[in-house]
Amino acid sequence: MQALKEYEVTEDVSQADVIVINSCTVTNGADTHVRSYISQVEKSGSGAKLFLTGCGAHTKGESLLKEKRIHGVFGQSEKQKIDSLLKKKQPFYEKGDLNHIDDAVVGEFIGKSRAFIKIQEGCSFRCSYCIIPYVRGDARSMDEDRIIEQVSKLALNGFGEFILTGTNVGSYGQDTKTSLAKLMKRMSMVRGVRRIRLGSVEPIQITDEFKEILDEPWIEKHLHIALQHTAPKMLKLMNRRNVYKQDRELFEFLAQKGYAIGTDFITGHPGETPELWQEAIQNAKALPLTHLHAFSYSKRDGTPSAVMKPEVNGKIAKERLHEIEALVQEKNLRFRESVSGELEVLVESFKGGYYQGFDQHFNKILIKSDEDLLGNWITINDYDIKEECNYAHI
Repeated sequence: MQALKEYEVTEDVSQADVIVINSCTVTNGADTHVRSYISQVEKSGSGAKLFLTGCGAHTKGESLLKEKRIHGVFGQSEKQKIDSLLKKKQPFYEKGDLNHIDDAVVGEFIGKSRAFIKIQEGCSFRCSYCIIPYVRGDARSMDEDRIIEQVSKLALNGFGEFILTGTNVGSYGQDTKTSLAKLMKRMSMVRGVRRIRLGSVEPIQITDEFKEILDEPWIEKHLHIALQHTAPKMLKLMNRRNVYKQDRELFEFLAQKGYAIGTDFITGHPGETPELWQEAIQNAKALPLTHLHAFSYSKRDGTPSAVMKPEVNGKIAKERLHEIEALVQEKNLRFRESVSGELEVLVESFKGGYYQGFDQHFNKILIKSDEDLLGNWITINDYDIKEECNYAHI
C-alpha cells in the first residue's frame, strides 16, 4: 500500500477499475478461494482489470494468466513497482526474486499504540506439510540499522509496543552475523520502547543468548513457541526439528520464570492414529501452555505430507482440534488465577462499552471506565477473572 501512489484506493469493489489480489497459498483451499473470487468479479461484469500477487503468484499465477483470467502476475519482490506494473497494457508474469528482502519494515499499526515490525522473510525449515519455503524462499534478515531507525521514529511518535514479525522470526540474524536477542537489546535501548513482543519462534531458537534476556522488563512475558505436535513419531513424520522431551524442559523453564506460553498445533495430519493422538493429548496436558493457535490439517499439493497415508477423517481432525483447544483454554484460566501482582495493560480499543487491551502475558482484559483510556498504558491491581478473559473497573 505504501508503494501505491498514483491510484486512489476504494473499499467498494464495484467502483474499482483495477483489483489486486494479494493471495495466500498455504492450503489447497486458499488457492480455491482465489479462483472463486476471480469468478465473482467476472460474473459482476465490472470490467475491472485483475492482478495477482502474494505467495499464490508462484503456484497458480502462470496458469491463471494462460487462462486469461487475470491481466498480470507479480511476486513479493516486485510490489515496490506496483504503480508501473498496473499501467502495463500487455499481460505479464513477473514472479520476481525469492531472495528479495522487502524494504517496508513497518507492516501494520494498531491505533496509535503498537506497531508490527517485519524483521525477516522466508524460512529454511522444510516441514513436510508446508509450502511456504518454496514460495517465500529461504530465511533472510532485514537490515538491523534500518529496523532500529524505524523503531526510533515510531517511538518518537508515541508508539510503545513493538511486535516483531516474519515468516520465521527466530531465524533473524543467522545470515547477517547477528541474532534476535541482539536486535531486541538494541531496540530496548531506544527511548520510548516499553514492550517488545515476538511472533512465533521455534524451540531450538530459544538459545542460551536468548535466555539471558528473559528477565528484562521490556520483553513481554509471553512467548509463542511452535511445536505443531507433541507425539515424537508425529514430529518425525512432519519433519520437525523439535523433540518433545526437550520441548517440555524448555516450557517448564519458561513457566518457572512466570511466562505465559503459546504454541501452534496441527491435528489430523496423515499418520495420526488414535493411539498417537492419545499420546499427544497426554503430553500436551503435561505442558504449561496458556495460549494456542491450532488448526486441523489441510492438504497442500506439492508437499510431502500431501501423499502420506493413512489420511485422517476431517470430522475426527476437528474433534481433536476442539479437544486440545478446550484443554489450553482451561490451562489459560488456571494461569490467570495464579498470576500475582500488577497487570501492565496497553489499551488498544473501545468496543461494547469496554476498553480493551492486553497485559504483559498477552491475556485480554476488558475495562470499564469513565475516562478516555485509548492508547494509554495503565497498571491494574484489582480485577475479576472470568472464563473468557479478565475484567476491571477504573
